[in-house]
Amino acid sequence: MTKTHALLGASGFAIAAALTTTAAFAEDPELIILDWSGFEEDAYWAVYAEQHGVGPTYSFFGEEEEAFQKLRSGFRADVAHPCPHSVDKWRQAGLIEPWDISKIPNYANVAEELRTAPVLTDGDDVYMIPADNGATAIAYNTEEVAAEAVSTLQVFADPTYAGRISLPDNPDDVYALAYLATGVSDWTQATEADLEAASAWLREVHPNVRAYWTDGAELAQLMATGEVLISWSWNETPVQMSAEGQPIAFNREPAEGSSMWFCGYVNLVDGPGSEDKAHDFMNAFLDPSVTEYIVTEWGYGHGNAAAMEGLGAEVLEEVGLGPVDVPILQQVPMDNALREAQIAEFEKIKAGF
Repeated sequence: MTKTHALLGASGFAIAAALTTTAAFAEDPELIILDWSGFEEDAYWAVYAEQHGVGPTYSFFGEEEEAFQKLRSGFRADVAHPCPHSVDKWRQAGLIEPWDISKIPNYANVAEELRTAPVLTDGDDVYMIPADNGATAIAYNTEEVAAEAVSTLQVFADPTYAGRISLPDNPDDVYALAYLATGVSDWTQATEADLEAASAWLREVHPNVRAYWTDGAELAQLMATGEVLISWSWNETPVQMSAEGQPIAFNREPAEGSSMWFCGYVNLVDGPGSEDKAHDFMNAFLDPSVTEYIVTEWGYGHGNAAAMEGLGAEVLEEVGLGPVDVPILQQVPMDNALREAQIAEFEKIKAGF
């Protein structure tokens, strides 16, 4: 699956043209990536394929708990793509081991604060390499929904839009929304009472939900057909739909705030394939060509901070990654017990309890 939307710049077209020589490569049996759907697109492995003549083999998950259980049940892969709040849990379960940074020269271009972040590193050991980051905020149909209506997160509880909203089938994103809507913008300080208030708000919203989406493609289809008018969305969906000429906008500045997240790649213990190829893939993913593609095509940020700086503020603003003047809930690691409680509570809410 390859996309070339209107946001693709001149050098982006050169990348897309180059990919026509790699799109026909078979999947590499010596490198299995457990990933979010969409990251199998050609641009993410083009540099790896230039080196090895073949792209990785991909297997997919819809949210991190699914990936965790899949690995715990015996599924074997070489590399996986969780977000930072999973690192400690996955380490404790014996699922991941450190990267050999000496084999990943492009790691030097990762932001300093992430190269030294305690949750990602342990002394000289690096357990996660930042790969992508983005915003979660309100995507809405501009032909059916007034901008004033989405100036508050309480729009999700508005009976006017009953059956016309969608929320992510992801406990982290959905609780980021619920905490913000109930006055919490730092979930590392959240209490049990805050969790109860956020869960009560989600139960109030649940009857309005048409569907809980699992990936950007599913949400895009729901919004393209008009079934869904308002969603709590990653910026991928409105960026791509707007580039296709569809009336979908992205509001990161509702009164209560919006959220930011980042995810990365981890080196799985006892992977069935080649350890050297896993490191080659990681170095290739941090290539500047991936920076341009993920920003211009998906609206996401990239782990290569040096290449991100080179794109300029105007490009980042266009894709919804510029600065905003509202509270931002950063989806950094939280207390594991609280997160496990959120996962359990969300399953009850979706089931109508």
